Amino acid sequence: MPDQATPNLPARDFDATEGFYAALGFERSYRDPNWMILRRGSLIIEFFLYVELDPAVSAFGCCLRLDDVDDFFKRCQAAGIPERNTGWPRLIKPKVQPWGGRVGYLVDPDCSLLRLIQN
Repeated sequence: MPDQATPNLPARDFDATEGFYAALGFERSYRDPNWMILRRGSLIIEFFLYVELDPAVSAFGCCLRLDDVDDFFKRCQAAGIPERNTGWPRLIKPKVQPWGGRVGYLVDPDCSLLRLIQN
């Protein structure tokens, strides 16, 4: 296996987090009372239990670099994640950024920001 890094994000409730990400194609590869790992193909996100997290002041986030950002965005839409600029969860459509790349945004139920970046 090549070297890799995986994001570690907070989860107030592992069952809710797992359900949210399962609708996006992630599957559990590990879970104990304090740690959970979800995988979707080569994407891996690890979660630590943070029951006291206040989503309104959360500053957690990561980047998902995707071969097909539009397909993943459509999967998020199909899962019922609302497209809006405030609140959580929420979804913002990918668009070309000033630096030339395409980026969309997903905010999960714990208010972690996932930047959806086209490879």
